[in-house]
Amino acid sequence: MSTEDQMALFGAADLPDLLPGKDFDPDQIPTDAKVPIPTGTYTSMDEIKVHCNRCQRCDLGATRTHAVIGRGNPRANLMIIGEGPGQNEDETGIPFVGKSGQLLDKILAAVELTEADVFIANIVKCRPPANRAPSDAEMNTCRPYLMEQIRMVDPRVILLSGASSVKGLLGDKRGITKIRGEWIEWEGRLCMPVFHPAYLLRNQSREKGQPKWLMWQDIQTVKAKLDELA
Repeated sequence: MSTEDQMALFGAADLPDLLPGKDFDPDQIPTDAKVPIPTGTYTSMDEIKVHCNRCQRCDLGATRTHAVIGRGNPRANLMIIGEGPGQNEDETGIPFVGKSGQLLDKILAAVELTEADVFIANIVKCRPPANRAPSDAEMNTCRPYLMEQIRMVDPRVILLSGASSVKGLLGDKRGITKIRGEWIEWEGRLCMPVFHPAYLLRNQSREKGQPKWLMWQDIQTVKAKLDELA
C-alpha cells in the first residue's frame, strides 16, 4: 500500500509518522554495517524506505530490485514479521504479495482481520538470492530497521512467521514446530511464533495435528488475545 493509499484509508491526521520528516537526510545515516543506526533515527516508514533502497550494509543490497518495507496499518495492535522477501516482493517492493501473501490474507480474514488491523514486514528488507533463508549476519545488519518499525508501530502483539523471524528478533534457535503457538514476552509485547504460509502451502493437510489445523488454532488464539487487549 502506497503512502497515498494509506492516507486515503486512515486519514493524514491519523498518520503523523507516515510522512517524511522535514530534516531527514538519508546521506547522513551510516551505510557501513559496523556503524549502528540509533533508536529514533526515523520518523516515518517512508524514511526507512528511502534509506533501505540505498542501503549497502550487507550483500543483499547488490542484488535487490526493491527494498521491501511493509504494508498495512502503521498504528496496528498486531504486527506480523516474516522471514525475507521473495521474487514477487522484490519486484513490487511490497511484502507478502505472492501465493504466501494470498494465503496469509485468507488466514487473517478467517478471524475477521483485514489489512487495516495489521502491519506486515520482514526480518530483512531485501530478497536473499534464490529465496534462501537470511543469514545471521544479514538479519543482524537489517535489525535496526525492524526495531525502528516496531518502535513506530508500537504493536501489542507480534506474530513471528517462520523460524528465521523468531531467530532474528528473539534470538531463539529452536525449530518452529517446537515453539509455534507459544506466547513469548519480549520488550513488553506478546510474541507468538507461527508457521510461515509457504510452509502451509507445502503441507496441505487440514487433519487434526497437521500444520494447517495448528495454524487455525494459533490464529484463533491471537484474535482472542487482541479482543481481550482491546
